Amino acid sequence: MSVSDVRIRRATHDDYDAVVAMVEDVWADRGGDYLPEIYHDWLEEEGAEDTKTFVAEVGDDVAGIVQAVLVGPEEAWFQTMRVDADYRRQGISGRLNRASFDWARDRGATVGRVMIFSWNVASLAAARSSGFEPITEFRWAHPEPDPDAAIPEGYDVLEKPAAAWRYWTDSPAREHLRGLGLAPEESWALRELTREDLTELPALAVADGDGLRGSAYRSRVDERTGDDGEVRTRAEYAGAAWADLEGARALFGAIARDAAAVGASEVRVCLPETAETVSDAASVADAVSEEPDFVLGIDLTR
Repeated sequence: MSVSDVRIRRATHDDYDAVVAMVEDVWADRGGDYLPEIYHDWLEEEGAEDTKTFVAEVGDDVAGIVQAVLVGPEEAWFQTMRVDADYRRQGISGRLNRASFDWARDRGATVGRVMIFSWNVASLAAARSSGFEPITEFRWAHPEPDPDAAIPEGYDVLEKPAAAWRYWTDSPAREHLRGLGLAPEESWALRELTREDLTELPALAVADGDGLRGSAYRSRVDERTGDDGEVRTRAEYAGAAWADLEGARALFGAIARDAAAVGASEVRVCLPETAETVSDAASVADAVSEEPDFVLGIDLTR
């Protein structure tokens, strides 16, 4: 069938088998697609105001899927774009994108963003052809939760939102990330970080005798099931910025202690993708992800 036969509609739980069949070969060399495992929990309830999942239907086939989420009064996040191999390069992703753009625009969003793995060049090309422009890149650090994590001598941990906001505001990390931090409303989503966020979310700052030396905030704590079937609690942090290697050591110690206090068994910290930041994190964290992720955005007022 041709692109003219495509129908865009809301995805439902009844589409599960078709979606699983559509993505069965996606990322086969990287452990497979995560969508089948989360689909029923990920799908919004009918009538939801802040989330809409679209499928492209060609005849009896589900040819593509994408989800749009409002993560702020004027910000939308688009995620999990998939197109069936038999229907690629036929404009399916463009049709899905236009539907999600219209939905977000009608609800007041002026900007939309998407995260794409840096190795996923096909999705990067598709996003650029749909009007997305590059914004920034980030990487994850994975310190181990530890109630007794070391804090360098002379450093204090301040649980003061105003201090964390002040340090973040003037940091190169904020400039590199264009003011974006992890959205507490949605996993794997970024939005503009506000002072109000750091009033409501647990925030950390580290300081020595010369003043503030680093900041971060905890965006969410959730449970996830690993490949071995074991349920683990993961704490996520963003707004991570520091002055130097010793400041990084103090901040990651504070994060490790905070994660242990909330019962986390796993931690990930969002870092700006710069040589200095990643090499500092590699020196003080237990692990750092091997590849960065890219964030692209589109002006929805166009």
